[in-house]
Amino acid sequence: MTTGVLFFLLCCDWSISTLFSGLRSGKLGEQCEAVVLFPKLFQKYPFPILINSAFLKLADIFRLGNNFLRLCVLKVTQQSEKHLEKILNVDEFVKRVFSVIHSNDPVARAITLRMLGSLASIIPERKNAHHTIRQSLDSHDNVEVEAAIFAAASFSAQSKDFAAGICNKVSEMIQGLDTPVELKLKLIPMLQHMHHDASLASSSRELLQHLVNSYPSTPMVIVSLHTFTQLAASSLIDIPKQLQLLLQYLKDDPRKAVKRLAVNDLKLLAKKAPHLWIRENTQMLCECALTIPYNSLKLGMLAVLSTLSGTIAIKQYFSGSLVPPRLTDLVKLAQECCYHSNLAVAAHGVIVLTNIAISCPEKDIVQLEQDTVLGVESLLMLCSQDNSPSAQATLKTALTSLVKLLKSRPHLSQSAVEFLLGQLHLSCDSSRVLMCHALAAIATHLPVLGDGMLGDLVDLYRVASHSSTDKQQELLVSLATVIFVASQSSLSAEVKTVIKQQLENVANGWTVYRIARQASRMGCHEFSSELYQCVRTRVASEHFYFWLSSLKEFSQAEQCLSHVVDGDYSGAMSAIAEALRSYQKGIASLTAASTPLSPLTFQCEFIKLRIDTLQALSQLICTCNSLKTSPPPAIATTIALTSGNDLQRCGRISMQMKVCMDEFRSLAARYADLHQSSFDADYATLRNVELQQQSCLLVSHVIEALILDPQAASFQEYGTVGSVQTESEYERRMMSVFNHVLEEVESLTKKHPPVSHLHTSCLCDAVIALLKVPLSFQRYFFQKLQSTSIKLALSPSPRTPSEPIPVQNTQQLTLKVEGVVQHGSTPGLFRKIQSVCLNVTSVLQSKTGPDYKIPLDTKTNEIKQRVEPHNDYFSTQFLLNFSILGTHTVTVEASVVDESGIEWKTGPKTTVSVKSLEDPYSQQLRHQLQQGGAQPAPQRSTYTRF
Repeated sequence: MTTGVLFFLLCCDWSISTLFSGLRSGKLGEQCEAVVLFPKLFQKYPFPILINSAFLKLADIFRLGNNFLRLCVLKVTQQSEKHLEKILNVDEFVKRVFSVIHSNDPVARAITLRMLGSLASIIPERKNAHHTIRQSLDSHDNVEVEAAIFAAASFSAQSKDFAAGICNKVSEMIQGLDTPVELKLKLIPMLQHMHHDASLASSSRELLQHLVNSYPSTPMVIVSLHTFTQLAASSLIDIPKQLQLLLQYLKDDPRKAVKRLAVNDLKLLAKKAPHLWIRENTQMLCECALTIPYNSLKLGMLAVLSTLSGTIAIKQYFSGSLVPPRLTDLVKLAQECCYHSNLAVAAHGVIVLTNIAISCPEKDIVQLEQDTVLGVESLLMLCSQDNSPSAQATLKTALTSLVKLLKSRPHLSQSAVEFLLGQLHLSCDSSRVLMCHALAAIATHLPVLGDGMLGDLVDLYRVASHSSTDKQQELLVSLATVIFVASQSSLSAEVKTVIKQQLENVANGWTVYRIARQASRMGCHEFSSELYQCVRTRVASEHFYFWLSSLKEFSQAEQCLSHVVDGDYSGAMSAIAEALRSYQKGIASLTAASTPLSPLTFQCEFIKLRIDTLQALSQLICTCNSLKTSPPPAIATTIALTSGNDLQRCGRISMQMKVCMDEFRSLAARYADLHQSSFDADYATLRNVELQQQSCLLVSHVIEALILDPQAASFQEYGTVGSVQTESEYERRMMSVFNHVLEEVESLTKKHPPVSHLHTSCLCDAVIALLKVPLSFQRYFFQKLQSTSIKLALSPSPRTPSEPIPVQNTQQLTLKVEGVVQHGSTPGLFRKIQSVCLNVTSVLQSKTGPDYKIPLDTKTNEIKQRVEPHNDYFSTQFLLNFSILGTHTVTVEASVVDESGIEWKTGPKTTVSVKSLEDPYSQQLRHQLQQGGAQPAPQRSTYTRF
């Protein structure tokens, strides 16, 4: 928290006092309203200091209120499950709640049992709670027994001891003749939590097997089988047996409800452990799907097979087969379902057939590929003219499968693209949008197909929209995106005219902005600049106006660089100067567009780096030209021999080149810092930043290889650049430039010693080659799909933000750091937080003690600790030493580590002041010494020595 803990506490106290006044009200309605508002308060202030106080107050309401208030408190507790671990006084909280268990009212006892079950995560080993639950299972009140079953299930999931102790009692109740069937159906699911050790799981499995055999009624079989599956999925050791059991019931049991349950459980196990599916399991499932007469069950079985077909199970199926793939039951089933009347069945058939065609180990699969393409095309033709949600979902599935197939089998792309282009003219608008997305994905992966589809796309754009409905606007954006991808950042005048005419007729401002944004992403900067220009005056906010103005200036700057010509070095410098003028205007507008809620940090830093990169490239061209304007003097060779520095024979250009090389390495380090701070960015944006960093490293490496140190320069680490799989046209062009520059430099270093006009020309050509690739502004520059932030609270905290925390120099300060991870609407979309790194440093700002030399290690503290957040909350403590008297500044900086182990510098950074004071005893001794020093020294004698 940047504003300090004090402000946070004041806000919390105000909020909680408002609710507490409602709790103290004499009206039941106001009390209930106050209780149910607590989850929102916890969401807003998720720190223990508030949550502990609130739950203690809720426990009082639970203890003293009526059953309706208790029920409200129970619901609040269940909704706030992730905050329960922040309760500091757990004993006191449980004591107040537990007192109600002795009530004579069975409903009050039942609510208390459910409350204890909801608290099982923080009190898993409370023996009094265990004993109460065991006793309540013998109650004669049905409501209390059901609550005891809920509590027992919750504690069994958390506590191994409780699960082992309650297992026998639950078994007796299930097998007891006096236990009603309805109660048995509620007791059986408790056995899914008996997975803490092998013996417990084995005894529970034997009991479930006995129940399945002894009670053949439909409800009992369904509950027992599902508990069976949950237990196997948790214990992992019995999954093969459970697969056989479920497949046996699916095949032999005639009841539709049992078959449906078996299919759902098979799908759960297919996701959990696909590697445990042997060929016989998959074969039995295929046989059942081929003979089943019900479409709903066939759909479920195909859903299981579509899950398995994308895993290792499909390879295990074909590796053990003695017949060709086309003759197996799995392929026959998939081919049959591709043409099924049920669209959902047909969609799963296409998924299975596509995955088989991609992963099939056989070489002669030409016929299988053709069957897959025909199945996909028939489904596309069927769904493309249907506007219903089910047809659109099936169409999306079919197009996803087609794109996946074409990435694996590029030789099928030409015919598939022709089919999609032909189908575009016959489809409804919503289908056209999905087809455009598929065409854009295909053209991105195979750019050679772009020219062929451009003519049809432009013809369709002319007649695409006749109204301003949402689907029509979406179609305009999707078609424009495909045109930009197919054009490969070089739009003709005809294409621009067609798009502008449609936008003027029916497009709204948001549609124009989205198309301009896509043009910026694809490198069509001249066209995007025109669109930003026409839309920037159609916004209602000043900040939006400055944002659009900055985008227009950035597009104009990149457009200036597109006019660079090979060999024209002065023209390149003029283009860079013109681009820098536009960039400076744009960065001013971008700064004006930022707000406290939207600071545009990434955008500003990215543009500043782009400006500095262009300035460094311009300086490099000037340095290369200095070889002509200021060549090495005639005595340069003699100076080099005398000084022992071989670079002296190149004249002043060698020192200038060293400055340029250091500048590009500094830029690369700044790009790396930007990459490391962009935790919420999408993969394409991060790759774009990496390419900018690699371009700076490339230029610095070329300078070193050509001029500064040709013998030590190595090209081996750059040799595999061309083999990297590219995901966009911009990346493909950048990699092509990298490879071309490295080849030129390598050939030049072998033929000519430095420094000649060939070397400087090679450097300038490399700069121009980099400038000619249009910069791509990726998604994160415009849109943040994932939002992650961390709030920190430090204790002890100062009374006022400017007041330091006092501590005696003979003692150590315990600094407690608490934090909450806050997410946006789509948490973990690109990457998730695995742990949080906290780095605490202290620096001595001013010293108040005697002025003598102080060792450096006593002036500072530097401690690093990694903690794993639980339910988005973490807490840890640091022990800091302030032995030097004076004022110290303590800085706590947070960074996160994702699931791949990569550290991201996300912040925040919080600072507090600490004042180290002299302890009273030392101060007293010092005063005594000072007073003693003022008196005349006594004469030395034998006695004074002691």
